[in-house]
Amino acid sequence: MESHKLRNKALKAIDETNFYPSKGKERLKSMIETRPDWCVSRQRVWGVPLPIFINKKNKEILIDEEIFENIAKIYEKEGSDCWFSDDPQRFLGKKYISEDFEKLSDIVEVWFDSGSTHSFVLEKREDLKWPASMYLEGSDQHRGWFHSSLLESCGTRGRAPFESILSHGFVVDGKGLKMSKSLGNVIAPEDILKKYGADILRIWVASSNYAEDLRIDYSILDQHSESYRKIRNTFRYLLGNLNDNFDEIDLEKFDINKLPELEQFMLHKIYKLNLNFEKNFKNYNFHILYKELLNFCTVDLSAFYFDIRKDTLYCDSKDSEKRKSTLSLLNIILNSLLKWFAPILSFTTEEIYQLISKSKKSIHLEKFISFPKKFENTKLNDKWLKLIFIRDTCNLSIEEKRANKEIGSSLESSLEIELSKELFELFNDVDFAELCIASSAKIKEGSEEKIKVLTTKALGKKCPICWKISQDGCQRSNCEIQK
Repeated sequence: MESHKLRNKALKAIDETNFYPSKGKERLKSMIETRPDWCVSRQRVWGVPLPIFINKKNKEILIDEEIFENIAKIYEKEGSDCWFSDDPQRFLGKKYISEDFEKLSDIVEVWFDSGSTHSFVLEKREDLKWPASMYLEGSDQHRGWFHSSLLESCGTRGRAPFESILSHGFVVDGKGLKMSKSLGNVIAPEDILKKYGADILRIWVASSNYAEDLRIDYSILDQHSESYRKIRNTFRYLLGNLNDNFDEIDLEKFDINKLPELEQFMLHKIYKLNLNFEKNFKNYNFHILYKELLNFCTVDLSAFYFDIRKDTLYCDSKDSEKRKSTLSLLNIILNSLLKWFAPILSFTTEEIYQLISKSKKSIHLEKFISFPKKFENTKLNDKWLKLIFIRDTCNLSIEEKRANKEIGSSLESSLEIELSKELFELFNDVDFAELCIASSAKIKEGSEEKIKVLTTKALGKKCPICWKISQDGCQRSNCEIQK
């Protein structure tokens, strides 16, 4: 290891390599720091033979580049088994007499053999490059393939044969036990595909932290199947409301200032989500990436934006500017989700993409969306985070009344909201009835910092279109109970 400074070269190469997860670096480094010299020969009856001749008189190894080159050409053409069966003179040519030499039968240590694959794979193929961008294998290969490849390449080429290393754990059952036929805990991939489909299996892979052992059983897959249902319902909502009005909006030219604040806030969230997506994708943090996408679908969209804007989509006239703004955002959301989810839900996203973009071949030939900086609005985000907090407080009050059976749906509620002076000045023009899915809402300035909400049963007539209850009549132009 100290000869030709192999250990120092290997340690330097480790520092120049990116590791995923990062803990792999210290694991491999500690092995290199303490390992003894590497004996690359083995006494076995199978394997790649060491092409070594020993002089019978002086017991020295024959070192002759011409002979080595001749042996290499024979190996490349016929395979290395000929070393054991052919006449030694064939390898020595006319330069030496075979009777003067002993032909060794030792083989190359198997890890040296596998560690040199970068040479006869990457350097021999025109469609590949050396060094490899990544070596990908299980965590046990810090002692195996990663280790031997590093030493072999540093010894012959002065650097690692890879730019990065990604190591993963092993698939185990739901209890963390190694899969075994005798234990009856083996799950075959083809059985999963038959029951759940490929996309559910892909979700399991993407959502698992590959740095650790990956647990799997049918109960875990059932959970992922439920998550998939939520994601698919998000796509169904988008497709149903767009109703063939699909459009790839030019985001650079898109005038966000004409949008209502809620849509601008959602664009900010999309912008920030995409930044996280790019970062996690490049760093192979797929489980974090998937979790954030799922949370966006279930929390930010289904439980928030869709909930608020369904009234606009279902009840407003087609020429309503608010409705047009909502449809524009739905198009942006749909195209964004399709691109984000494409590496995970390959088949689902392709099916949807072919439905909305029949002129293009495949979503998997498209590029990720680049979102303009103008989508970012930190000030507006801070404002709406406060609004969401108030909304959550109101929803707790509404749910309490629903639990006591004083009201049915949230649209049967009327809200009185008391805010601090600071919040009141900030939100005195906000339609809290729309925000909280209530029939009416009044806000007033309070003397305390605490948010107070009084929920009562709404009085009046129920609009057959929007289902809001009012004594003064509905404000919608197409409502039957006008003032």
